Amino acid sequence: MARLILLLAIGLAVWIVYQRIKALPPAQRKPAYLKLGVGLLVVVVVIGVVTGRMHWLGAAITGLLVGALRLLPALAQLFPIFQQIRRHTSGTAGASRSEVETAVLKMVLDHETGDLSGQVLSGEFEGRSLDSLDRADLDNLLAYCRAQDLDSARLLESYLQRRFGADWGGDYTPPADSGSDMSNAEALAILGLEEGADEQAIVQAHRKLMQKLHPDRGGNDYLAAKLNQAKDTLLA
Repeated sequence: MARLILLLAIGLAVWIVYQRIKALPPAQRKPAYLKLGVGLLVVVVVIGVVTGRMHWLGAAITGLLVGALRLLPALAQLFPIFQQIRRHTSGTAGASRSEVETAVLKMVLDHETGDLSGQVLSGEFEGRSLDSLDRADLDNLLAYCRAQDLDSARLLESYLQRRFGADWGGDYTPPADSGSDMSNAEALAILGLEEGADEQAIVQAHRKLMQKLHPDRGGNDYLAAKLNQAKDTLLA
């Protein structure tokens, strides 16, 4: 009976953590799932050792593997070969997503899935992911964005349209009359490119993202304008 209660408790804890991970932006889910997997491995090893079903040597090896995973960032600083692997992995991951940041929001587009996610940078919901907010919270956030920063409002409307589709039915915020220049770093982040990208890479990235974010495909004029501005900035 005690063993069944323990298993149920572990299962419930895993389910709660899994639901919280699902609410995170896509870019944060993979490392969170990895941590969850490592945590489950540790729990299984501890139970195996306590019940006598796992030899101490197997537990020691498992502990070393878990420790190695946690120390990988530090090892990358000490050994050039690990640093190169880490840079290559980061570069591949960075190239698979685009970022647009305003005064209130940071929005991320996953190039593979087309998912649009975001995080609130200021205000009542600071630090929260957009996926974790319900419709009432998002309406309040939109009102805040309209009062504070029109670019943030239009960016949030892009997310609302993608998440709720025709059910959103809200009024669009007029374009912000800013006319501000875009930096090269911001343009690269929007197109999901790295420093040194050539003209062909810029054009291809722009074309690929326009296919996902064009107003006719579930995007809106604001996102399309940002993509066009990013391409023009890098090709100037």
